[in-house]
Amino acid sequence: MSNQSWQCPYCRHFSVANKDISKEYEQWLLDSADGSARLRVSQLVCPNPGCRRMSLVVWLREATRVFARGLEEVLYGKVIETWTLRPASHAKPQPDYIPMPLRQDYLESCLISELSPKASATLSRRCLQGMIRDFHKISRKNLHEEINELRGKIDQGVWDSIDAIRKVGNIGAHMEKDIDVIVDVDPEEARLLIALIEQLFQEWYVARYEREQRIASVTALAQKKDEAKKVLLYIRH
Repeated sequence: MSNQSWQCPYCRHFSVANKDISKEYEQWLLDSADGSARLRVSQLVCPNPGCRRMSLVVWLREATRVFARGLEEVLYGKVIETWTLRPASHAKPQPDYIPMPLRQDYLESCLISELSPKASATLSRRCLQGMIRDFHKISRKNLHEEINELRGKIDQGVWDSIDAIRKVGNIGAHMEKDIDVIVDVDPEEARLLIALIEQLFQEWYVARYEREQRIASVTALAQKKDEAKKVLLYIRH
């Protein structure tokens, strides 16, 4: 991955994966019934001084030794399996002002998305319902009714995103069931739900927080200007 663009999964800092921040190791494995293979370990260290955390990925790949003109060469085949050791999941860092139960459901959903897509989807559905109840104060018999209640109360594009996920395969077929019921979904459906959760974190919680910060900054500036004006008038009189 040397000299490729890379984004740190911890702090989201962009950089180039050059030799200063990346290192790779390869090792032949013993021949087995699974065939001839090599193991590659890729390490990257975020160059951001405020982060400096390590990412670690392992690849198991088909490989064959070929001898030509007395030299050994390696012919690579397909990647058999990949493990991301650090960080443990592809979850994006979320700010503390998002309620802890929502962040926890999201993190756990990401953590098990490949191992158990159906369990991941269940956690994402619970997170979605938790957001609707916490942010919009809508609580109905089930998630299906709560999503319907949202229509007209949020940006139409955002609602369309939620409704689109609701119509996807097994997810849509089970939206009216209890959110704690584990339903069978495929990995792609689980990833779609996670992407929706990330979108709504941004559209709702982050956007609200940033708006409140801007309002507070403008209010503080106006107050500061008003106080300076009062001092000036006092001096003049």
